[in-house]
Amino acid sequence: MGLSILVAGGTGLVGQALLRRLVAADDVDRVVSLSRRPGGATSLKATEIPADFVNPALPPGFVPDAALCALGTTIRKAGSQQAFRAVDHGAVLAFARAARAAGARTFALVSSVDAAPGARNFYLRTKGEVERDLAMLGFPALHILRPSLLLGARQESRPAERLAMLAAPALSPLMLGPLARYRPIPADTVAAALLGAARQGPPGGVHHDRGIRRLAGWGEGGTPPIPPRVVQDEPPHRVPSP
Repeated sequence: MGLSILVAGGTGLVGQALLRRLVAADDVDRVVSLSRRPGGATSLKATEIPADFVNPALPPGFVPDAALCALGTTIRKAGSQQAFRAVDHGAVLAFARAARAAGARTFALVSSVDAAPGARNFYLRTKGEVERDLAMLGFPALHILRPSLLLGARQESRPAERLAMLAAPALSPLMLGPLARYRPIPADTVAAALLGAARQGPPGGVHHDRGIRRLAGWGEGGTPPIPPRVVQDEPPHRVPSP
């Protein structure tokens, strides 16, 4: 049998690319996409369900193998720090809890480079806190993707990102060593990495630029460049013993 996949954030840049890949994947049998607004891809094997992400409801009897989360907004788009946190922390955790309760064993999240619970920047601190809290939900495989600037055509206007994308071809080759994690990355590559995480399962880990591109090899359906047990940059967040 093929994979059953639960998706959140299917109307965004990464989410739309992810749904296209899931629909095209021969080893994916069923896709359920929870969405705050309509517009994601649908097909004979993909179903879109409206959700408020306060208490997400899944179809009766649906047991996902993996839950893939591309939920996210910006403080500017949300209108306030509180509204931003409600999506990037509250909604993500509500989705993860619903997925775990339904039987999902793998969870993959699109986070951000430099995310950390102790970051001074509110955006990065929120991303780091949700990563930390996800680690406490007990998924056998937790994959955290930390991309830098996402390359792709967005529906909304982001002038600063547009300028960065124009400069990316010249700057990316100069980002070597520790700077490699800050290289812009195509949204479709991140989508492929999410699918790769679903296919790989354990052990999970925190994936930066190189790790995301390696994990995307699984999403492309080809032979991964390195064994699955080391397709990660860092181990998952450790949960303190009770």
